[in-house]
This record gives sequence, structure tokens and C-alpha cells, in this order.
Amino acid sequence: MPKVHTRLDLDVAVLTLDNPPVNGFGLEQRRLLIEALDQAAADPAVRAIVVTGAGALFSGGADIREFGKPEMIASPHLLDVLQVAEYSAKPVVAAIHGTCMGGGLEFSLACHGRVALAGALVGLPEVKLGLLPGSGGTQRLPRALGLARALDLIVSGEPVPAAQLREGALFDAVVDEDVVGAACALARQLAQAGQRPRLREREVPDAPASAQELLGARRELARRQYPRQPARLHAIDAVAASLGDFEAGMELERWLFFALLATPESHAMRHAFFAERAAAHVRGVPADTPVRPVRLVGVVGAGTMGGGIAMNFLNAGLPVVLVEARQEALERGLATVRSNYEASARRGRLSAEQVEQRMALLRPSLDFEALAPCDLIIEAVFEDLQVKREVFQRLDAVAREGAILASNTSTLDLDAIAGFTRRPADVVGMHFFSPANVMKLLEVVRGGQTSAQVLATVMRLARSIGKTAVVSGVCDGFIGNRMLEHYGRMAHFLVEEGASPQQVDRALEDWGMAMGPFRMSDLAGNDIGWAIRKRRYVDKPQVRYSRLADRLCELGRFGQKTGAGWYRYESGSREALPDPEVDALIRQYRHDIGVSARAVSDREIVERCIYALVNEAARILEEGIAQRASDIDMVYLAGYGFPLWRGGPLMWADMQGSYMSARRMREFAAQPGGDAAFWEPAPWLARLAARGAGFHEA
Repeated sequence: MPKVHTRLDLDVAVLTLDNPPVNGFGLEQRRLLIEALDQAAADPAVRAIVVTGAGALFSGGADIREFGKPEMIASPHLLDVLQVAEYSAKPVVAAIHGTCMGGGLEFSLACHGRVALAGALVGLPEVKLGLLPGSGGTQRLPRALGLARALDLIVSGEPVPAAQLREGALFDAVVDEDVVGAACALARQLAQAGQRPRLREREVPDAPASAQELLGARRELARRQYPRQPARLHAIDAVAASLGDFEAGMELERWLFFALLATPESHAMRHAFFAERAAAHVRGVPADTPVRPVRLVGVVGAGTMGGGIAMNFLNAGLPVVLVEARQEALERGLATVRSNYEASARRGRLSAEQVEQRMALLRPSLDFEALAPCDLIIEAVFEDLQVKREVFQRLDAVAREGAILASNTSTLDLDAIAGFTRRPADVVGMHFFSPANVMKLLEVVRGGQTSAQVLATVMRLARSIGKTAVVSGVCDGFIGNRMLEHYGRMAHFLVEEGASPQQVDRALEDWGMAMGPFRMSDLAGNDIGWAIRKRRYVDKPQVRYSRLADRLCELGRFGQKTGAGWYRYESGSREALPDPEVDALIRQYRHDIGVSARAVSDREIVERCIYALVNEAARILEEGIAQRASDIDMVYLAGYGFPLWRGGPLMWADMQGSYMSARRMREFAAQPGGDAAFWEPAPWLARLAARGAGFHEA
């Protein structure tokens, strides 16, 4: 229930925003704040007003759950609140701690003074929702902070500590403690001066001589970096207007805000925002489920994946026992971890001291017994069920009671792995994505006997190491790789039929994917897919595969690690170069299977690959492998390079419409040589299409 608490600090009214979880400015909170401001203004015992936030933060800004709904523009709206503060006859000072974002920062900019804790994070993140600040942020912040620095904050959307913004007029003071006390002191000073509070953020600023050059350079950079995100360019346009009349700039900002609100890009990005938060809620695991303490982590396997997994915990200050079977493999793994940290130090992201602090938390060992005191042990060994059996039987013997045993498997049966132990309730899947220290996604695989306590612990731990965790049930490939298999199958069929690997990659990258399927396969290692296909040929003989990729692997072309795959790579370079040998291999393969190459359009490439994701996702929902459609979107946004501004495969499908999606799949099924069994719309999708509903309505 939104609240605003009022207390008196001698002659200063301290108003505390109390609207968990982020003290957002929803409709009721806006009304309550205006009422509290009016009451303080009318109280003769009050000479000045301080506004702060309850709990760990000042305010996260507008309540984006209201966006696109009547409550968003219902009176009083956020601009009304700002106007009441700005025109108050008594000084209003913002006391900023924790986090001050979006509308929270815009409110503070309308106050007559601002005091912040040095560590408080401030920012205007609206561009990450496909929007721009809509309550004066693009007009007031440049006046308070300067054009260049304001552009940095508004166009990037990234928060920064208040201590970095001491220069300029944004803050009257940046303090290390007692921010409310310091704000009260400032409020008394303003009241003592006896002047009407200044409205300095409305004045026409002195534009720097280089203003137009700076704006032009930022526009060009935004076009290159964010070609499909109009919010960044429009934000620059709005900031440019801050060089002139304040009211005219406010009108432009408001018009651009509502124009962006209606774009599919903003709709998709707001969907992604809520999808990430929804993924944290696990069915059957109440919010008050007890979690187990995790103070020491074990990792089995010091290869690229194991080392990357270890780094996540080292970065969070957790010690890690890293176990390998051979000394040379252990030393190689330690060297890789150090090399990664030293590379970060060269880029200025870590100090030399921080590198040594993190390396000191790493405890290498060749002895499984070293894992005995660990609270969580993650295996990151070769993707073979027999190898996993040996590891988990040994872990079962040495791990303490209550320790969580996790597998990093990407495709294997977690229930079978849990069955190798006498404690299946303590076994969970923690599927990291490569490079594990960089990629944000963590697929948390819930086995048939995984306990609620284990799930709650892993989900909380994921947040502490900066991961977006999504729960999956047990199936071959879980959510992400199960869908990816069919995406890859379609890419191979498209080449078989007449496209080139370069055309397929280019079409999908132009559409927005971070990397095309053939470049991605070369990066991951074509031999990995080959091993999986060999297993599929036995386990799933009914599924059709092109054998073209197998022929490539038979030549030893495993990708970047061998210098040749679907592309060739020069020594020391990751640039994917077309290779005539691959062209010849494709021509010979088409001849051998009796296929005449045809022209394949970029549209067909995109639709066959993306609709393959959609149809398999519908089957995953039907089977209950994923909890909700938005979880599937989040897997692809956080782990597979799916464009944020398209919102994920199922959000994209909803934008196409379920009826038209099913219709297009049936067209693919009817093509000569089409994989008719696969392209039959999944029952979940067929039901949606029958009533014209979307995945996210269901």
C-alpha cells in the first residue's frame, strides 16, 4: 500500500516515500505526495521540506506497470507532482540514498536542492525500455550537469554513483553519511536566505561552442550502435532542445515520449523488463522458502567453462575450490583465469590489487576431498553421461550433508544424473553459457526430486553473481538448446537448398541476431554439434537432419579452434572469411543428394529460423518444461543474442499474430522437401491461433 510518512525535524518536514519495492510514483503515491507537500506548505511550524525514500533507496521512478494504461496519465500525473514541488513557497530538498532512477531523479531535479550519499546510484534508464525521460529529465539534467555529461547518462541509460557527479550543479552536497540530516541543514539555509526558491533548471543555458558538433557526433554513434532503437536518437533530439526555451523543450520531450511509447520496440523492451522479473518467481517455491548458506563453492573441471564458472563466484567475493584430474590441466585453467582478470585490468575495469584479491580466493586442487567442506559443487566436465556418472558418484561420497550438487550439463538428463547419487533432492542443473563469466543467462534445471530449498538457494545465488536465472524442466536440451537445435536444422536445410552460410548469417544478423548460426557454430566448435547429432541419430531417428555439417566435421573443420569451419580464420584473428573449399563442399553435397540450388530470400531465411524457435517453444510450453512464455523469451534475450528490441521469440510471434504464425508454418510444411512433421503447428500454438490469442495472453 503506497504511503508517505511525515515527521518534523525541528522546523523541517521530512517526507518519506514508502511504496515497496522501489518507491515508485504510481497514481496513488503521486496523490499522497502532493497532499503531504501541501500539508507541509500550509503548516506554520514548517519552514522547509525534505523528501527522501524508505528502505534502501530513494525512488526507482515511474511505475511502468501503468504505462499504456489510464493510470499513467490520470491526474495527478508525475509532471503535476514536479510542478507542486518546484513552485512550493517553501524550499523542497531531495535527500538521495541507494538508488534514484528515472522519475525519481526527475523529481529531485524539480526540487530546490539535492543532497546525495556518495554511493547513491543515479540515472535515467528510460532508453532501456525504448523510451526517453518524460518528466523533464532531458531538459533539466543538461542544465544542471552540462550537455556532454547529461548526454552520457540519458543516451546510455546507465546509472553512476553520485560521487562521480560532484562537479556541476546537480548536487548541492555529496555526503558519506546522514544524508537526511545534511538535506535538512541545506533546507534551513535556503529558508534562512528568505528568497523564493530558485528555478535554476528552467534558465536558458549558455550553449558551449562545440554543442552542435557534440550532438552530431552522438547522433552518428547512436545510429551505429543502436540502429533499431529509435529512443536513443530521439533522446538526443530532446536534449538538443534543452539549449533553448524550457517550455518548448518540455513539449518536445513529452511528444517524443508518447510517440516512443507506441512503438513495437518499446513494447518489446518493456515486456523484457517484466519477463526478467517474472522469471525469478518459481512455481511451488514460496517467497519465504528457507535458503541454504553458500560460503564456499566447488567447481569440478578447470577448462574454459569451469574457469569461467569459478570467476562468477570469485567476482562476488566467494572462495572457490577448483578441482582437476591432471596438474597440467589445472595449471592451464589457473593461467586462463588470471589472464582474463589481467585483461580486465588492462581495460581499466579492475585494479592490480583486485586481480590479486580474486586470485587469492581461488583454491586449486587435484584431490576430490578438497570439495568436502563446500556448500555448492558444480561439475563442468565433458558432456558424456558416463563421465558425469563417475563425477557424481565421487561427489556423493565426499560432499557434506546438505551440500548442493549441480551439473552444468547443456543437454543430458538431469534426473539420470541425480540418480547417480543417494541425495537426488540436492541435485540441480546450473547451465552456464559460454563464456560463463560474461554471459548473463543461467538455466536452472529442476529435476523431478530437486527440493524447493535447493531451487530457492540457487535462484537467490544467481542474483548475487549477476545472472538472469530461468527455471527449466528436464528434457533433452532444456529450453534454450532444445529450441536452438531446430533453428540450426533450418539453417542447414536453407544452405542445402541454395543459400550460402554467409547469406544465412547476414540475413539473421541484419534482422537483429547478435551472431548468425554458422558463425556461432564456428565459435562454439562444430564438433560439439556433431557429437550431439550422432546421439540424436540413434535416440531420435524420426527427426530429419542435413548431413552437410557432418561432412564439414569429417574434414576436421571444427571452427575457430582449428582455423577452419564454415569459414576460414587467419592466425590470431576471429574474423570469419568466406572459404572456396566450403563452397565446393556444399556444391558436391547438393549434387550427391540430388538437389538443384534455388534462390532463397532473406525473408525466408529469417522466418524459417525464427519460426522454428517459436514452434518448438510452443511444444515446450505444452509439456510444462517452461513455466511461462516470458521465461522462454528471457532465455533467448539473455543467452542467445536475440535482439532486445524484438522482445524474444514468443513476443515477436505475438506481434505477427498466432493465426498468421500458424499459417506461415503450414506454408513451410507444404514446400517440396519441407519438414512437414516439424512444421505442423504445436497444439499450444494451434489453440492460440483458433481464438486469435497470443502466447503472453495465455
